[in-house]
Amino acid sequence: MKAIVCHELNGPAALRLEDIPEPSPAAGQVRLRVRACGVNFADSLITRGQYQVQPEPPFSPGFEVAGDVLELGEGVTEFAVGDRVIALTLHGGYAEQAVVNVNRCVAIPPAMPYQHGAAFPVVFGTSHIALWHRARLQAGETLVVHGASGGVGLTAVAIGKQLGATVIATASSPEKLDIARQHGADHLINTSHDDIRLRIKELTEERGADVIYDPVGGELFNASLRAIAFEGRILVIGFAGGTVPQIPANHLLVKNVDVIGLNWPAYAERHPTVMTESFRILLDWYLAGAIQPYVSEIYPLEEAVDALHQVVSRKSTGKVVITVGD
Repeated sequence: MKAIVCHELNGPAALRLEDIPEPSPAAGQVRLRVRACGVNFADSLITRGQYQVQPEPPFSPGFEVAGDVLELGEGVTEFAVGDRVIALTLHGGYAEQAVVNVNRCVAIPPAMPYQHGAAFPVVFGTSHIALWHRARLQAGETLVVHGASGGVGLTAVAIGKQLGATVIATASSPEKLDIARQHGADHLINTSHDDIRLRIKELTEERGADVIYDPVGGELFNASLRAIAFEGRILVIGFAGGTVPQIPANHLLVKNVDVIGLNWPAYAERHPTVMTESFRILLDWYLAGAIQPYVSEIYPLEEAVDALHQVVSRKSTGKVVITVGD
C-alpha cells in the first residue's frame, strides 16, 4: 500500500510517498481503508519532533480519517467489515490504510460524505469541547475568535453562534473576514491594521469579551488579555503564530481572568465520555443542517506535502483534505 512517510524529524519537506506493508489490527483495533484524511497544523509539528506525543520515525502523519472497515481485531464487536467510520488516529492517516483503536472510531451518518467525515473531528471536536465543556460559553455572552477563517477558527464561529453567543471574528485580510462573516460572525476585526483591543472594547461597549478563543498566540494573546471582561475566559488552543506567550499573572488577578488550556486529543484517553457526548451533539447538529465542514481545498495523497504547506503557511481557509484512491 502507499503512504506518506516521515523518516527524519526535519519538517514536511522530508515526507516521501512510499510503498509499505499493509498493517494488521491487534486486539481492540480495526483496519481501515482510508478514503479521506484531514490536514492539520499539528501534522507539521509531528514531522519536526515537536508534538506532545511523538512517535519515532518512520511513521506517517495524519490524525483524522474517514473510511471503511476492512478487518476487525480480536474482540471487536462494535463494527462490521464494510462499515463507514470516522477515526482518530495517533498518527498514520496519510496512507491508503490505517489501524485504529476501536474506541477512537465513530460511525459516519449515511448522509455524510467521506470528505466531510475527515474534515469533522479535529476542528469541530476541538472547538466544541473548548467552548461547551472548558469555557462553558453561555447564550448572550460575547465570544472573540482569532484566526477565524482557519480550520478551527471557522468551527468556533459556527459553534459560538449555535450556543447563542455574539461572535467577533478576527483575521488578517478582508477575504478571510468575509468567509467568517458567511459562517455567522456578527462583527469583524482586521488584525493587519485594526487596534484589536480598542475594537473589542468598542464592540462590547467597553466591557470586554466574555470568552476569547485563541489558536494563534503571540501578540494576539497579549491583546486578548487587555480586552477580556471581568471573569472572562481565554482559551489557549495553539500557537499558529509561532510565539508561545508568557502570561503576567498580575493581569489575571486584577480581572479574575481564567486562562484555559485545551489538549483535545487527551480526552480520548483521559475522559472519553466528554468526547463521546461532544460527538453526539455535533453529529446531531450536522444532520439538522446547523453546522457543516467548510472544505476549501482537496488534494490527492500524492500531493499531501503541498496540502500541508497550505495549512502551515496559513494560506488556506477552512479545512484542507487529502483524498485517497478512488
